[in-house]
Amino acid sequence: MTQSTAPAPQPSAAPATFHVYDTTLRDGAQQEGINLSVADKLAIAPMLDELGVGFIEGGWPGAVPKDTEFFKRAAKELDLRHAELAAFGATRKVGVRASDDPLVRALLDSEAPVVTLVAKSDVRHVERALRTTPDEGLAMIRDTVTFLAREGRRVFVDAEHFFDGYRYDAEFSRQAVLAAFEAGAEVVALCDTNGGMLPDWVREVVADLRAAAGPDAVLGMHAHNDSGCAVANTLAAVDAGCAHVQGTVNGYGERTGNADLLSVVANLELKLGRSVLARSEGTSGGLAELTRIAHAISELTNISPFARQPYVGASAFAHKAGLHASAIKVDPDLYQHTDPLLVGNDMRMLVSDMAGRASIELKGRQLGIDLAAHPDVLSRVTQRVKDAEANGYTYEAADASFELLLVEELEGARPAYFRVESWRAIVERNGSRGAAATAEATVKLHAGGERVVRTGEGNGPVNALDHALRLALARVYPELEDFELIDFKVRILDQMQGTDAVTRVLIESTDGQTSWSTVGVGPNLIEASWEALTDSAIWGLRNRGVAPR
Repeated sequence: MTQSTAPAPQPSAAPATFHVYDTTLRDGAQQEGINLSVADKLAIAPMLDELGVGFIEGGWPGAVPKDTEFFKRAAKELDLRHAELAAFGATRKVGVRASDDPLVRALLDSEAPVVTLVAKSDVRHVERALRTTPDEGLAMIRDTVTFLAREGRRVFVDAEHFFDGYRYDAEFSRQAVLAAFEAGAEVVALCDTNGGMLPDWVREVVADLRAAAGPDAVLGMHAHNDSGCAVANTLAAVDAGCAHVQGTVNGYGERTGNADLLSVVANLELKLGRSVLARSEGTSGGLAELTRIAHAISELTNISPFARQPYVGASAFAHKAGLHASAIKVDPDLYQHTDPLLVGNDMRMLVSDMAGRASIELKGRQLGIDLAAHPDVLSRVTQRVKDAEANGYTYEAADASFELLLVEELEGARPAYFRVESWRAIVERNGSRGAAATAEATVKLHAGGERVVRTGEGNGPVNALDHALRLALARVYPELEDFELIDFKVRILDQMQGTDAVTRVLIESTDGQTSWSTVGVGPNLIEASWEALTDSAIWGLRNRGVAPR
């Protein structure tokens, strides 16, 4: 075993290019409680692109069928403006030619322009996990990188367990990195796979690699948060010469998670003055979208937002009454490390929650509604959103419901496609042990100048309500036949100091050409679902240009 004890060499100048690489869809999806569908991934990817990341790691095609399907659909359905998709995979198997390894071939079949290979860079993993020699471990890196580069792919390498391996046998870990570069890798990301490093240790090791690899080699950092230092370790790596950072939105990932990419980029831009996120001309983009995108992705993952998350959390710029409040009246910066508007967040006084007019105005603009020209409407919408969110609503991942709210304030009412008289849902099960329950729903409404009563059945009360609503409207609005519910998420919220249980439902629907999301909140699942279902039908008809009949 060799241990590096020499003073760290001074880092050489890093390359001019800088990469922000998101791995939420792959590494982040390994978090306990997260199960992203292909539709979820296709919905999250454009948000990451809007944020301005340079690379989006979509998953492991060939090894995970869902990821294979994602890349197949992404090639047809995604139109990314800034980011490139990266397919994740492993170096060839022991004793197999890279061109003959089916998982390596699957990386080519994904059609992703970038391939990120995980490679063993800890000699103990080569000998004990791969059960092969150090020479073969290095050959596996060289062969796979060379093959993929010759096939026209940009090749990145994740040097797995690099830091632990370096502290055990620095020479082998160094050779693994250099072998990847020599074979044609564009980037080698140094992975703190077990998450146990500290910033000073990271800085020393990266400086050593920077000197060994030369000034033109692009080194990256992939940090896990088991020591609570993932963001700090990433920044230390950048300080030592890394020009490629990897992380996940909201710090998702196995165990304690990965480096929170949102905190990383915010620190790089606001604290270190480095412009690392791409921006489209004529849009705010970048950091201004940080909070909105963080919360929208939180809804899609069905993981509650962490209120104390740096920069984007609901409590990140929250202040209690008293000394803080008095000082903030004079100068908000006295108790804030940065302007919350820079990251799309807002200051809050806990005695009176403050909805963000700027973020609401921006969201309206994205929906084609200029609220700046209607300041009175903006004020009313801001108040409504504040009141609604206090009762459990969220519009971050429910743009359709938010648009209907705007329309109602601008035009005085929502489109009157139908008027609901009443509805009910029944779940029935006979006394036989193991018998399946049946659900039935009846909807009474007025549409097309007549009263309609219809009953629908389903595999649950929400499904039955959906069927009954469609049956009731089918004759007047045949366009509904194209609508399909494609996702359904439920969250139980504790309000009023935990004394009430409030249910929030998010529904995603599609007409085969576009998709939209609606939200409903109620004291139980059925009432919340009914609100989201009716919003979905109204928005879908309005988006189709259908006039009330």
